[in-house]
Amino acid sequence: MRSAAVFLTFVGIVSTAQAQEAATPHFVGTQTCAGCHETETNAWQNSHHALAWTEPSDETVDGNFDDTEFVHLGRKSRFFRQDGNFFVETDDVQNGPTTFRIAGVGGIAPLQQYLIETEPGRMQSFDVVWDQVKKEWYHLYPDQELPPNDGFHWSGPYKNWNARCAECHSTDFQKNYSLRDRQYQSSWSEIGVGCEACHGPGEAHVAWAKQEAVSESPFPDVNEKGLLVEFSTERAQTEIQQCAACHARREPFQASSPISGTPFHDAYRLALLREGLYHPDGQILDEVYVYGSFLQSKMHEAGVRCSDCHEPHSGQLRAEGNAMCTQCHSPAGNTGFPSLALKNYDDASHHFHEAGSEGAQCANCHMIERTYMGIDGRRDHSFRIPRPDLSSKIGTPNACTDCHLDKTAAWAAGELETRFPDSRHRGPHYGEIFASARKETNGIGEDLLAIADQESYPAIVRATALDLLTRNADPVLAERAGDFLNDTDPLVRSAAVSAQRNAPFETAAQNILRALEDPAKAVRISAARQLLTLPRGQSSVFASDAARSATREWQQSLAAKSDFPETHMSLGGTALAMRNPRAAISAFEEVTALDPQLAEAWVFLVRIHLAQQDPAAAEFALQKALILNPENEDLLALKNQYFR
Repeated sequence: MRSAAVFLTFVGIVSTAQAQEAATPHFVGTQTCAGCHETETNAWQNSHHALAWTEPSDETVDGNFDDTEFVHLGRKSRFFRQDGNFFVETDDVQNGPTTFRIAGVGGIAPLQQYLIETEPGRMQSFDVVWDQVKKEWYHLYPDQELPPNDGFHWSGPYKNWNARCAECHSTDFQKNYSLRDRQYQSSWSEIGVGCEACHGPGEAHVAWAKQEAVSESPFPDVNEKGLLVEFSTERAQTEIQQCAACHARREPFQASSPISGTPFHDAYRLALLREGLYHPDGQILDEVYVYGSFLQSKMHEAGVRCSDCHEPHSGQLRAEGNAMCTQCHSPAGNTGFPSLALKNYDDASHHFHEAGSEGAQCANCHMIERTYMGIDGRRDHSFRIPRPDLSSKIGTPNACTDCHLDKTAAWAAGELETRFPDSRHRGPHYGEIFASARKETNGIGEDLLAIADQESYPAIVRATALDLLTRNADPVLAERAGDFLNDTDPLVRSAAVSAQRNAPFETAAQNILRALEDPAKAVRISAARQLLTLPRGQSSVFASDAARSATREWQQSLAAKSDFPETHMSLGGTALAMRNPRAAISAFEEVTALDPQLAEAWVFLVRIHLAQQDPAAAEFALQKALILNPENEDLLALKNQYFR
């Protein structure tokens, strides 16, 4: 049995299939929906959703394939047409140059990316993309010179379309990855984000529309119109979480698109405000999309839905410029949000800039823009008040010096204090505590618990405080963190489970058992992971039905991501915790096969072989590792320590 399949068998996974508890309707396709919903279809058909993934054709390919060349760090790619197809011939591949047919088109603006089928079923995102504004080719990572066997090379696992992109660029995506032979047989109802990607499979709805519904429906979960999900003003979270399924930095629990209407925390684990992803104060840093920042906002707290600002079918904003914001933030207000202050914000008395200028735009002050993929500007949806005073303390960005590049954060802080002397938006901020906690400052645990206990803070902030507590908690603090298992938000409960690793044994066991029965899958999986921190044989928790059920869910979530190198790192660590060196070796070998530059996996392999009294295997693994990573300090240290 190949590689980490040894461990998957060891922990008891027999299938990666996600069985549906009840029958669900079939997908009927966007064209079927268009027969009745003409207005919505017309709005959708040229949207980013409709064009998220298309077949290559003269109508969909905008890049210049008229025998054009692009050179990146000495590697040449030539784009050309032949017999009605589109091709790229590139040196940027093992044993190149090689010619590939373009198999798919990803996106429409501000850039267009092209998909290459490097082997049957395996789609990869090419890193040379088309700039729709400048009408030229450019490289997504101009400073990177990666060897073709690097995991982050365009042909590597981190750029694999099946694993990393396709679910959110298609409708009813099924990954169908075989761990045994590392091949994909992915399927979908349609490429592009069609009607049923959001509204759910339409078979029962079509029957309702044709008045063919019977009193005893074969689909018990559909509503009176034959739909699995219903969007309305009264169900803001249903809509927000449906959008968040793709517009979030998250880890999926299954290898297929969840059925529409599935609660977010039953399908994904959301990335918290962690270092490398967010600044300490919660501002976006890496490509985290929208949901994590929107959860921090007052707008989310007030019940604002995505469709209040974005027309859901065209994806366009409902108004241009400041008119977008003043539909609510104005002297007239909005009866849907009665807590709003009735005030003229689109005025120099508020923004202190010339009307119509960049500085007078609401979004430029309250939605800092950051650029990803070289040219793709995306805005922070936390809608925060600029805090240049925080910038002076902890180095976070602020909207003022984003524009006033010749000024300092201290200058900006002084200006705001002069113009808003009585503002309540100054003073201590949780970002200061987070910045210290990231440095593992001693004595910060009480402050983190206080943030978690502050119910006026967004749940993602409170959960992040508990997450940071796992690195800064003594047993007493960890035990107190168990109180948050009663919180109303699954983000907080899940983080509270993780904090139990430092709690006294009996307390941790009791809290983990409670979490194993949580209504949210994300919490149950977190609890199953924490079972590994308990001594086996010393607790009845392991024998409980809840432990078996939650562990099975965790195992299935790992199997669903068996094409991810990071999954096998987790499997290797789990195998070590379960004292199964054979399974650990299999897992770490799979990591090195998928991503040879992940030196940490090589280090584990060498150390496990040494612990198994097999120096020959250890030396062989180290030799292979150094060929692929000749300058890695950890590997060189191992060589000097054991194999001089």
